[in-house]
Amino acid sequence: MSQWDGKSKGTVLGYRIFVFFIRNVGVRSAYFILYFVAAYYFLFLKKSNQAIHYYFRQRLGYSKLKARLSVFRSYYTFGQTIIDKVSINAGMRNRFTYKFDGVEILKDLLDKKQGGVLISAHVGNFEIAEYFLSEIDLEFRINLVTTDLEHSAIKDYLEQISKKSSIKFIIIKDDMSHIFDINSALTRNELVCFTGDRYFEGVKSLNEKFLGEEATFPAGPFLIASRLKVPVVFVYVMKEKNLHYHLCAREAEVTHRDEKALLRAYIASVEWILHRYPLQWFNYFDFWNKLGPAK
Repeated sequence: MSQWDGKSKGTVLGYRIFVFFIRNVGVRSAYFILYFVAAYYFLFLKKSNQAIHYYFRQRLGYSKLKARLSVFRSYYTFGQTIIDKVSINAGMRNRFTYKFDGVEILKDLLDKKQGGVLISAHVGNFEIAEYFLSEIDLEFRINLVTTDLEHSAIKDYLEQISKKSSIKFIIIKDDMSHIFDINSALTRNELVCFTGDRYFEGVKSLNEKFLGEEATFPAGPFLIASRLKVPVVFVYVMKEKNLHYHLCAREAEVTHRDEKALLRAYIASVEWILHRYPLQWFNYFDFWNKLGPAK
């Protein structure tokens, strides 16, 4: 089975260069530099090229030429979301606009005072959601359930240049103590957010068809969400043209203790969002476990 190795591309120097241009020339200047970065990835990162090309060619059914061009456009779009995240974190939120589709779902969820589970994916730019949600008087705290595998030097640098975030992190631990942290957050009427599309070695998994081919998903988010007896909402923050974002929320129908049904609902939701935003699938590894070594 294929799995993500927990490693993200990029260096602190690269981030510093983009931050310099963002602050001194503007976001769009960083977008221009991004063409060269995306070209480098397109030409030299064979393993991720192979993986994302498979997505466009085999799973979406693109022609050879369209799939090839979409690989470059995918890198460029991904880079834009990173630049946007850095810009907003650095205090430039007023340069961006948004449209919210489904805010009433989250408001109703919090009115029930029982907390709730959000499940997202590595599509779009969910990490900037709090900056838009805060403007519509939606007072809450998000607890992001994650692993502590990101490059620590990049994390430290981004924390230095960013405004203090209201997002709290619940780190997945071998002793399962994160389950108590999740329950505590829900008791405080807070939201707990998972990403449901990446799993790691040694973690329980579930298999289900995704975009017409069987893929493997982490079981944890769906096991936990189907047993907590709290509302479950699928959420995405998708980049539109220029500096505009579309925030989308859809409540899931949850059958108690039926994690497979919740997974199927999640897959249908991700497929729906990818139909609208095909370039914003940002899993650059052998997601369907169909590829050999990159040549």
